[in-house]
Amino acid sequence: MTKLSKIKVGEDLGLSVKESVARIGGMDSFIKKGDIVLVKPNFNTADPFPASTDISFLKEVVSLVYKQGAKSVIVGESSTYFRNTREEMEKTGVFELEKEKIPPKIHVFEEGKWEKINISRGRHLKNVTVPEVLKKVDKLILLPCLKTHIYAQFTGALKLSVGFMKPKERMPLHIRNLQEKIADLNRVIHPDLVIMDARKCFKNKGPSEGEIEKPNFIFASPCRVAIDIEGVKTIKRYKENSLAKLNLEEVPQIRLAIKYGIGTGEYETI
Repeated sequence: MTKLSKIKVGEDLGLSVKESVARIGGMDSFIKKGDIVLVKPNFNTADPFPASTDISFLKEVVSLVYKQGAKSVIVGESSTYFRNTREEMEKTGVFELEKEKIPPKIHVFEEGKWEKINISRGRHLKNVTVPEVLKKVDKLILLPCLKTHIYAQFTGALKLSVGFMKPKERMPLHIRNLQEKIADLNRVIHPDLVIMDARKCFKNKGPSEGEIEKPNFIFASPCRVAIDIEGVKTIKRYKENSLAKLNLEEVPQIRLAIKYGIGTGEYETI
């Protein structure tokens, strides 16, 4: 059965991140010496965490991957289609990580090459244009935040993959059947590990603003569906949350991801 770790974050963020991965087998279960690793944070906008990835959290994940023996770590992202990704990423301070002793490479997807691919058995989304770098790396790690979404109800690990789409394709994505298209998109995105920073969350509105709660968790799993289910459960525990009347099976992106074999709704929390 798929495992999901649920760690209450202590004073040392780095130790908490390390423990979250250790409980599901350790980083050596996912990263091998010499791997080129793409880390996908959430810089849809530069709004403060939990709207975007906390830089200290990202720094700890990059460090942990390098300590496992990765040859190179690439931090790649593309912001929402009506904003300039480089400008948004500069506002977050992510380029400061390039000054680290063993720095990651910060990669703005729009400044690289793209590749159009067909989505086999895609029902609502037949093809998508994604960064060419995806096929040049050995491993992929997703770092979603925990938040609600005014259009998609919830945005976590599955929704994070929208950041791989060429920006001009995202506007029609949001016009209709958004969650169904998210599920289709995830057929061609294959993360090896997901680590969700759930120290804070939006319990309503989202993705760039909302009422904040502080669960103070880190979730880790190889299964993005398990991560999202646990995320929805966490938000639903708070009063006046926008997911209160939803059953998990009523969240289309999760329901269809399970149907398509992208992930499982059955997992062991440790």
